[in-house]
Amino acid sequence: MQAETPRSIVRDALLACGVAVALAAGLNATRTDALPWVAPREYQVLVPCPEVAGEAAVLTPDDPALADLLSPSHAGGRTLVIDARGQEAFAAWHVPGARSVPYDYLAPTPPETVSAILASGATRVVVVGDGDDPDSGRELARELAGKGLKNVAWLKGGAPALKAAAEGRRP
Repeated sequence: MQAETPRSIVRDALLACGVAVALAAGLNATRTDALPWVAPREYQVLVPCPEVAGEAAVLTPDDPALADLLSPSHAGGRTLVIDARGQEAFAAWHVPGARSVPYDYLAPTPPETVSAILASGATRVVVVGDGDDPDSGRELARELAGKGLKNVAWLKGGAPALKAAAEGRRP
C-alpha cells in the first residue's frame, strides 16, 4: 500500500467536491421549485428574536392590593402568587401558598406550567422575582401575559422587598 501524498489528498478532495456539486445540481434540476443559484434578494441574517412578551402591571410591596398575600390564610385565595426565583431561594423564604416556577432566561416556560396556572381559577396572578436587574419576576410576568394570561402583575423589588415589608422594614 502506497502512502498518500499531499497532492493525492487534494485531488481526492476536489473529486469528492465535484461529485457532490454535480449530484446537488442534478437533484435541484429535477425539483419543480428549484432553488436559485443566486439569491433573488438580500437575506437579513441579523434579525431580532420575536418578542413573546406582553404587558404586566407593576406592584410595589406597600401596595394595598398585596396586604393579604403575606397572611398564612392566603393559600387558596383568588390571587395566585408565582415565585420566579430558583428552588433554593424559594425554599429559604416565600409567600404562603406561592407556586415555584423558576424563570429561565433561555428557555420558555413549559406549556403544561402555563396550563396549570390557567386552570388554577385565580382572578389575578402576581409574580415575585429576585429583585435583580433584570428582575426574573418581571420577565416571567411579561412572558405569561404574552401567552394569554390576563391580570398579570409583577412585584418591583421582588421577594427581598416583599420580605422586608412583611418584617416591617424598608428593603
